[in-house]
Amino acid sequence: MKMLPRRRGPTRFQRAADGSMTLLEHLQELRSRLFKASLAVLAGMIVGWFFSGWVLNFITQPYCTYMSTRGKPALGQPGQCNLLQTGLTDVFTLKLQLALWMGLVLAGPIWLYQLWAFVAPGLHRHERRWAYWFAGIAAPLFATGAVLAYLVVSKGLAFLLQFTPSNVTTALEVSGYVKFITNFMLLFGVAFEFPLVVVLFNIAGIASARRLLGWWRVAVFVFFLFSAITVPTADPFGMSLMGGALTSLYFGAVLFAYLNDRRRARRHRDEFGDVDDDEVSPLEYDVDAVDAGPRIEDLQPVAPPRSLERRYDDVT
Repeated sequence: MKMLPRRRGPTRFQRAADGSMTLLEHLQELRSRLFKASLAVLAGMIVGWFFSGWVLNFITQPYCTYMSTRGKPALGQPGQCNLLQTGLTDVFTLKLQLALWMGLVLAGPIWLYQLWAFVAPGLHRHERRWAYWFAGIAAPLFATGAVLAYLVVSKGLAFLLQFTPSNVTTALEVSGYVKFITNFMLLFGVAFEFPLVVVLFNIAGIASARRLLGWWRVAVFVFFLFSAITVPTADPFGMSLMGGALTSLYFGAVLFAYLNDRRRARRHRDEFGDVDDDEVSPLEYDVDAVDAGPRIEDLQPVAPPRSLERRYDDVT
């Protein structure tokens, strides 16, 4: 006996996209995806715990490199870098924090997919396409900003610590030092996402490339002012590096806006011709010939309606 193929129903994505899922089903899906994302972060945190010592050494490397070459007294043996632990559990808590950061990075593809799978059914197809591009560009920009912050801190420590007199002992507190560098890297990473905001304004039709290019003087001033406030060093190297990088990214976003405006204008011209958005399109006044209908005298009269008793009997 031949078995008929089993008819499959709509998938969860299709049901969420067409609005057939109930509120309780949405909440259950959210709980399931949060649970999977939490498990992925926990697994990444366990892996990150074994590498937290290496990450701690990597973060403190700029300070250790300078202290090993400065030739000034420090706590412990001369030429060594020694960070202070003022609390009994400071280093343990610090390694847990570093493990959590590494867990978020290692499990990033998983929890980002869970977040995307929950949000994507509510977006249109072209919105999902742009979201793919934004997600693919945001991660490299954030990583570039974090690396730049690490380089700025490496140069900034040498500038700040060179004013320490020879009779003063330098020893930084480990939790405060690592927190300072990680927050600084986070700040630079978020700042490098600013071009995506500019691109989003252009895609949404809020700002054109011509208007963005007209704001370049204000944008450059704001970038260098932001760099002067956030960069911890007083030397012009860190401020110039940060401001120049943000300025380059801004002009890159303006170039994208220019190409996008040209593509949008070409598509508009193909659909509506050379008519502007605020211009009324010309109407066509060509009159089509209308054939004459039958005369009233030639129409057959309609039979009068019969009463209800004649149309139906007792049965019907």
